[in-house]
Amino acid sequence: MFNGSVNITYDSEMAVKCMATLYELELPDDLYEHLQKLAQAENSSIEAQAIAILQSVVPTKTAKPIKEILTESRNRRRLNPADFGLADSTELIREDQARCVLL
Repeated sequence: MFNGSVNITYDSEMAVKCMATLYELELPDDLYEHLQKLAQAENSSIEAQAIAILQSVVPTKTAKPIKEILTESRNRRRLNPADFGLADSTELIREDQARCVLL
């Protein structure tokens, strides 16, 4: 459950943009100081640095459903190695097995 506030701003086209605000987050002093140093090194604000770190570790895109992945896989064009002048893998395996028997 989200426990924060939402800021709503309007641009010139009157489109609504929403952004959640995270507040009253209690950080250990050493962690805050480290975040502050990172922000200074990047010439950014502590808020911008915290957002960048969160974006790098929190997945924001959902994975494709398995059904969609399977459908894409089934719809891919199948390639025949012989079309490219390559040997059939079954033939190569048989040759390897024959070599092992001879050793």
